[in-house]
Amino acid sequence: MIDIKEITKLQTLTVDRWHEHPVDNQYEGFLKLVCEQHSFNYLLWHEEDIARSRDVSDTEIARVKRSIDGYNQQRNDWIEKIDDQIASIVDSMETVIDPAAPMNTETPGCTIDRLSILALRLYHLHEQLERDDVSEEHFESVRKKIAVCRLQQDDLSRSLGQLLDDILSGKKRHRTYRQFKMYNDPTLNPYLYQPSSMSPAKPHTPTKRPSESVTAP
Repeated sequence: MIDIKEITKLQTLTVDRWHEHPVDNQYEGFLKLVCEQHSFNYLLWHEEDIARSRDVSDTEIARVKRSIDGYNQQRNDWIEKIDDQIASIVDSMETVIDPAAPMNTETPGCTIDRLSILALRLYHLHEQLERDDVSEEHFESVRKKIAVCRLQQDDLSRSLGQLLDDILSGKKRHRTYRQFKMYNDPTLNPYLYQPSSMSPAKPHTPTKRPSESVTAP
């Protein structure tokens, strides 16, 4: 029902295409969710590259930082949507779940996110092999990194397949874990709901509770 090879193929093909054409999503069903989540990793990756540049203005860095926050929020939102869809699939199959079934510390959506990052890393490592301004030692270092990333991609793909098989057969429980990112929430980030009192000259610092006070011996 969920083909891991199709997921990694999508991630590899879209990274190639998006470097030549605008970001798009030509998929349907579960793969549409995977592609949407992957697109925010793609956008996030390139904004983070700009943020680390040493020849851009402070104004540009501020813009990029806000973009990074936004893309990271959407990246995590779509991880949750992927996990929600998996929960819906389990419900639709009326899977009988063993009450004693364990849960993984990482959800399938989180693993798909890690595979997305690996696809991006592999693309940009291969770009390094096309440079004409570096030494053979640099190329050798990059080739070793590519080999490790390929191994990680294979291991993660295999583990994801096993996890999904266990979830869909009821051998493992599945639950969407909510990130509840606070920095973008205007009701939870004090710099957003109390902007006038959160100036650089008056930074927000936690108030120590009485019980947390330390008495010198």
